[in-house]
Amino acid sequence: MKITDVDVWVVNLPLVNPFTSSFETKTGETRTVVRVRTDAGVEGWGETMWGAPVAAIVRRMAPDLIGTSPFALEGFHRKQHMVPFFYGYLGYAAIAAVDVACWDAMGKATGQSVTDLLGGAVRDEVPITALITRADAPGATPADLPKAMAEHAVRVVEEGGFDAVKLKGTKDCAGDVAILRAVREALPGVNLRVDPNAAWSVPDSVRAGIALEELDLEYLEDPCVGIEGMAQVKAKVRIPLCTNMCVVRFEDFAPAMRLNAVDVIHGDVYKWGGIAATKALAAHCETFGLGMNLHSGGELGIATAAHLAVVSSTPVLSRAIDSMYYLHADDIIEPLHLENGRLRVPSGPGLGVSVDEDKLRHYAEVNEREGDLTG
Repeated sequence: MKITDVDVWVVNLPLVNPFTSSFETKTGETRTVVRVRTDAGVEGWGETMWGAPVAAIVRRMAPDLIGTSPFALEGFHRKQHMVPFFYGYLGYAAIAAVDVACWDAMGKATGQSVTDLLGGAVRDEVPITALITRADAPGATPADLPKAMAEHAVRVVEEGGFDAVKLKGTKDCAGDVAILRAVREALPGVNLRVDPNAAWSVPDSVRAGIALEELDLEYLEDPCVGIEGMAQVKAKVRIPLCTNMCVVRFEDFAPAMRLNAVDVIHGDVYKWGGIAATKALAAHCETFGLGMNLHSGGELGIATAAHLAVVSSTPVLSRAIDSMYYLHADDIIEPLHLENGRLRVPSGPGLGVSVDEDKLRHYAEVNEREGDLTG
């Protein structure tokens, strides 16, 4: 079985509500979608972060794929190993799009789910995190914001059945602490997290971390910049520290361990360059006694299905993962099943999802009109 064609689309899909972090507010998501077709009639689908820049890299790699087997992933990754060196995150994202499409094709060709190809399921459902941002309390004054955010968090948890809540932090460190106190008072039993995306200084991170110790956070994610900054915070704060910003390549792992900088690492198929790389990161975390979770970069259904396959087959991924899947107003696949804050792992061959090509074309046309929304 040989690859005969590689097709690439860039799509824009809306969010149900604006989503605010410390560096942006977005109302929709731009994603790159890839299909590999083979001479055996098997198709494999992939999806990854960002739009035109990533799509351009995939298109440049496409000629190298023609005539090769989707099973030959080691050769593909070796041939493209310099792409992340030159393109950074964009390179990892482009490689991951092809990687996931090949895994989907391998599963379909063999009649096996990607979960089974990865070693089989240790869980059939995956809990996801309720994500809250300041955009969820429009019009609230600074004095009223903590109460408004807490009320929103209660509604989301009651309606969705979530066990974990994550606040996207801002540069307003004191305001974030006040919001978390209000959310903890309203939801004493949930796993609570905050992620300022490294918007706080080291001194502010230490001060906020000490103030937050009484709230029993599951972890504090990327309060400040860099491995050395995180190590300073970790030495003074009794909350587990998590990162998806300072340990983002295997080259970062050893320095982080030497400095005792983190407790939990967020993996991501699309930031780490594929499924096997994410599984390797899990092995590193288990070996060194770290926790692991998955980051969300705005995955639609194809990308979410790949994350579910990884979580389903990886014991160390036992926490509620980050997933923006439920925040999208539409999808380009038949919707994944979400109930009681848990996504059911698809069980069909490959990723187990069916792409709606009419919707794919529609949202590709939206991107052609609007340009990229994110990335």
